[in-house]
Amino acid sequence: MSSTMNSTTNLPIARLSRLAINEEGFVFDPQTGESFTVNSSGGMIIHSLAKGMSTEQTAEALVDNFGIKLHDAHNDVRDFVDQLRFTKLM
Repeated sequence: MSSTMNSTTNLPIARLSRLAINEEGFVFDPQTGESFTVNSSGGMIIHSLAKGMSTEQTAEALVDNFGIKLHDAHNDVRDFVDQLRFTKLM
């Protein structure tokens, strides 16, 4: 089974794009039936990566929306992507 890759970051995004996320941060994976919650920055990271944004663009979006430092945003995105990989969502 192949998955669509983000050409900028080489991250597999096909599964992310299938996740359903509501405004409260409830995430449902229709492939497995599993659900979990994320905070607003986690939701933004998932949405951004699923749209094909690079991790750099995603970090910049966090800076713009949450007023955090770019270094912290990069760390947040990296850590969140690591968690997505650990849970096999990427």
